[in-house]
Amino acid sequence: MNTQTLAVSKPASPRLAMAFAALLGLGIVVLAGHVQASAVHDAAHDTRHATGFPCH
Repeated sequence: MNTQTLAVSKPASPRLAMAFAALLGLGIVVLAGHVQASAVHDAAHDTRHATGFPCH
């Protein structure tokens, strides 16, 4: 009798993926909210108001 063993890879933890996505999103919001360059300010103007960052 022959037996075969299949290697099944376990997917990464969903919590790790959620933590990474949250950290990345928070970093984007914080950077867009605090950068004072005029080009970035114009691009992120509505986002700043929506998230409560003062920009004026």
